[in-house]
Amino acid sequence: MQTIHFSTAQAMLNTPDPVDLSVWKSDGSIMELHNCISLKYNFYAGTRTIKLLNSNQIRTVRDVCIFRVNGLEVIL
Repeated sequence: MQTIHFSTAQAMLNTPDPVDLSVWKSDGSIMELHNCISLKYNFYAGTRTIKLLNSNQIRTVRDVCIFRVNGLEVIL
């Protein structure tokens, strides 16, 4: 599996292009988010507001919980 640095993943999320994300939830399970865009990033809280384009659902995720972007593993 190919890897990318955390800063590269943030740059990918800051573009208007849709991405696929894999995120750890607080209970340890994995949440797969497909075809989503980043709407807003809160630097101080470390959270990102994500919009799922298929369902128009809005979610807030922590950046440190994102471990895969477009099938590329994120490393620190």
